[in-house]
Amino acid sequence: MSVQEIIARRPVGASLVAIGIVLLGALAYGQLPIALLPTVDAPTITVAASLPGASPKTIAATVAAPLERQLGRIAGVTELTSYSIYGRTAITVQFELGRNIDHAANDVQAAINAAATDLPKDLSESPAFSKDNPTMVPLLHLALTSDTLPLERVSDYAETVVAQKLATVEGVAVVNVDAAEKSAVRVRATGPCEPKSSPNVTSRMMPPAIALW
Repeated sequence: MSVQEIIARRPVGASLVAIGIVLLGALAYGQLPIALLPTVDAPTITVAASLPGASPKTIAATVAAPLERQLGRIAGVTELTSYSIYGRTAITVQFELGRNIDHAANDVQAAINAAATDLPKDLSESPAFSKDNPTMVPLLHLALTSDTLPLERVSDYAETVVAQKLATVEGVAVVNVDAAEKSAVRVRATGPCEPKSSPNVTSRMMPPAIALW
């Protein structure tokens, strides 16, 4: 006996079964999870480097370009974008869906090391990278205060101790320290016509001397 014959001979039972299926479907639909941003694993890594005093054109040609050449050789890269401003450049590397972010980070670090010989020797520090994901949002906010230590010491502790410890926790992509107080030194050079000035000292000689100090 076919399904059509059963429905034709028992129309009431068939109707009840159909109604039951519709009700079950309605109940299941109401319990489906809804997310404003669907969970999509789109691993993204941002590489940042700085060259104090360099124009956007200079830093793009001397810093961003060598890094882009090496980063573009990594397998699984789907998009590579960069922007450069005065003294800084940032390169965003996006990988194919499902790529393990930790493995991708290892490949990025290897690419940075390979580009090191082509980078300017006067970089303030080696290029650094941070793991990112467009769907990620901050999970934890910490505020540090002290009644005895100055703000500068608290900021230094947050960067050198707290942030470093949090960064080693499994699953943590990036740790940012905001509102940190930085020390600064203002250097004023006297002109050649001013007293106690040295004609042998030029403005180009000062940055290396300050860096050593």
